[in-house]
Amino acid sequence: MSDGTTGAPTAPPDAVDRAIIAELMKDGRMSVTQIAENVHISRAHAYSRIARLTGEGVITRFTAVVDPIKAGLRSSAYVTLKVQQHSWRELREQLKQVPEVHHIALVGGDFDVILLVRAIDNIDLRRVIFDQLQSMPGVVDTQTFLVFEDVEVR
Repeated sequence: MSDGTTGAPTAPPDAVDRAIIAELMKDGRMSVTQIAENVHISRAHAYSRIARLTGEGVITRFTAVVDPIKAGLRSSAYVTLKVQQHSWRELREQLKQVPEVHHIALVGGDFDVILLVRAIDNIDLRRVIFDQLQSMPGVVDTQTFLVFEDVEVR
């Protein structure tokens, strides 16, 4: 295993690392002191572990989890894309520029890409799918699955 930047080998996360990660996934604003207490290690040890996990790219960022409905995004859908062969890299960069696209995954199966799209309403969702996604070079076909309820598991 490598850290992806220097080629230096990194150790896979151990039980303490996984416990720290679990605590941060529950609350990314949790203090290092509270994490150390919950994981049963010293504050200095927790701080150095978090710094190492961040430096190695295991923890990539700290963020807030937002309720899409309360944030005014009342319409969500998973949109699958079939794409032309060899168009993924350029398409990925274009998809990252669409503010309504909240998640992008390259997958195997009956389609090539799946997106989580969130919009203010169905009219806005229609605009994103028909005017933006379907018109992107490399997109051959789309299929839309409306989300009726989101269930957050972490």
